[in-house]
Amino acid sequence: MVDSGLVWGATIVYVVIMGLLGYLGWRRTKSGSDFLLAGKNVHPFIIGLSYGSTFISTSAIVGFGGFAGAWGLGIVWLAGLNIALGLLFAFVFFGKRVRKIGQKLKSQTFPELLGSTYNSSFIRWFVAVVILLGMPLYAAAVLIGGSTFMYQVIPGLDFNGALIVFTFVTAAYVITGGLRAVMYTDAFQGVLMIVGMTAIFLITMSLLGGFDSANQQLTNLAPQVPATYKAQGMVGWTAFPTLGSDNWITLVTTIILPVGIGVLAQPQLAVRFMTAKDSKALNRSIPFGGVFLVMTVGLAYLIGAWSNVYFWDNFGQVSIVKAGSINNIIPAFINASQDQVIVVIFMLTLLAAAMSTLSSLFHVMGSAAGYDLFSVVTGRDRFKKYATTQNTAKGSLRVNQVATLIVIFVSFVLAAELPRSGGIIAIATSMFFGVCASAFLPLFVQGLFAKRPSVLAAKLSLAIGAVAWVLWTTFACKTTASVFGVVQALTGKPSIFTGALAVIDPILIALPLSTLTLIVVWVLDKNSRMDGRGVAGA
Repeated sequence: MVDSGLVWGATIVYVVIMGLLGYLGWRRTKSGSDFLLAGKNVHPFIIGLSYGSTFISTSAIVGFGGFAGAWGLGIVWLAGLNIALGLLFAFVFFGKRVRKIGQKLKSQTFPELLGSTYNSSFIRWFVAVVILLGMPLYAAAVLIGGSTFMYQVIPGLDFNGALIVFTFVTAAYVITGGLRAVMYTDAFQGVLMIVGMTAIFLITMSLLGGFDSANQQLTNLAPQVPATYKAQGMVGWTAFPTLGSDNWITLVTTIILPVGIGVLAQPQLAVRFMTAKDSKALNRSIPFGGVFLVMTVGLAYLIGAWSNVYFWDNFGQVSIVKAGSINNIIPAFINASQDQVIVVIFMLTLLAAAMSTLSSLFHVMGSAAGYDLFSVVTGRDRFKKYATTQNTAKGSLRVNQVATLIVIFVSFVLAAELPRSGGIIAIATSMFFGVCASAFLPLFVQGLFAKRPSVLAAKLSLAIGAVAWVLWTTFACKTTASVFGVVQALTGKPSIFTGALAVIDPILIALPLSTLTLIVVWVLDKNSRMDGRGVAGA
């Protein structure tokens, strides 16, 4: 049992620091524009760490780290995509274009950026609606991940109590300080995450006799793969699953591809590009983000897989058997193997990981509701005209804050109601990344790089990608359909399909459909192609 004084003391210090950074953000947030884009002059160090800590949350550390513990190091391919696509490609090719076009069109949110690019109210409100319907599930997954370990460490605190504390602290600085507070706290949390994960990795490696020894011992555990996993195609923790097996299809299509590709169209990450003063600031942000990703996701996946060696040596059980569920593998390993000081450091690391992502998700959802939908519904779609006076600017700030409070409450309720087993953290995260890729990515790419983008192609691609993803998610893929339970309630089966079709992730259906739609309509459409961004009619 961890000393309660140590836990509460560390927690209080952490909360005080967060409060001070939130206060600093509040002091510098005077208008709706400040709330949305933090003045567009954020330091490269803060951008890099904020981008990384927003991208990496408890979903990566607890959820995907737990998947590594259960399914093995095949998930390391996701870390490679995170760095190659999510950081280097995103900053070099997407980031500069997003900042340049956003500045030209005076866009302040991701829905407004896409809507203004095509001069389309439909695209703006549709993107905002997809965010508001899909992102609360992701936010709930992050809340579950942070609260699960928090209540196991803090004496006298149950899951619901941890969930309330967790949500309240994050909500306080997001609602008051907007994006400034979010990015200030992100940078602090990013540093804490790097320190915490590095310390835990080094201690774990020492416990297992070094890097090579840990990997060799993990390889030797292959005969201990649980029968259910073996039947699905798993052959060991250091080998990729059998090609074409259920395990292979799920790992590649449900975990690696949606998150690896979906990162390119994440609203909360695209907003970071729009806060930079210039392209040089974005370039200088890349090393900070790169170090962060390597030292967090890379280490989390190794620790998760290596936990099998520790549990087998000390308890005669592999991780999934000892912990009972994927979501419990990392918390159970930390509690069993680490000194109580490290346990507290890890708790703070998880708090930092969860709060950094949550604050960004809350901010994006609140902006989508309080800025984008509000603008369309009230007929002020070009919101810049509305926010030209001090009074209207203050009014827009209040609308954003109220909207943020509402979406936080929705996310909290979801976190309280969702099941906390079966890998829900990683699955829910993958679902949101998947819908973003399927619905947003094709028209996002066309808007950024095409000389004469087609408005009709963008609208149809957006709608078809979103609808196809929802239908396949709800009825076809058993991994995601189980979250909603519609097919189970109607037929008593997890999916309307059986065999390989039932494990194919929605992104493999919806993204090709939305991409093909955009290409075909762009080729055929001659009337709604734009001579320049913002010229074609909505």
